[in-house]
Amino acid sequence: MTGGARFTVDVRVKGDTLVLALGGELDHDSAGALRDALTEGLSTAATRIVVDCKDLTFCDSTGLNVLLRGRLAAQDAGVGLELAALRPPVARMFDITGADAVFRLYGSLDEALIGRPQE
Repeated sequence: MTGGARFTVDVRVKGDTLVLALGGELDHDSAGALRDALTEGLSTAATRIVVDCKDLTFCDSTGLNVLLRGRLAAQDAGVGLELAALRPPVARMFDITGADAVFRLYGSLDEALIGRPQE
């Protein structure tokens, strides 16, 4: 687990999927922990990365940019980067910015692991 007191990234492997479970507030001060986890994740044998946002309570523009850049880096590496369980305040940020259109979104981590996207 990495991050500060206000933000955590728990990294675990589920088959060929790397799960990054985020907790707390993703902002300018904490985005480095996510950036590092994404970079390390791309150096593994995972064919996809699922970012579990169930415990993510806040995401500012810096956090959003880390996720967007991570998605592009993953795409370049032939790895899918997908999001699961966006809470309403975080989902609103993605909706307002249109970022929800570039990520595959899942209602829960379980749905992501079986590949059932949110409608």
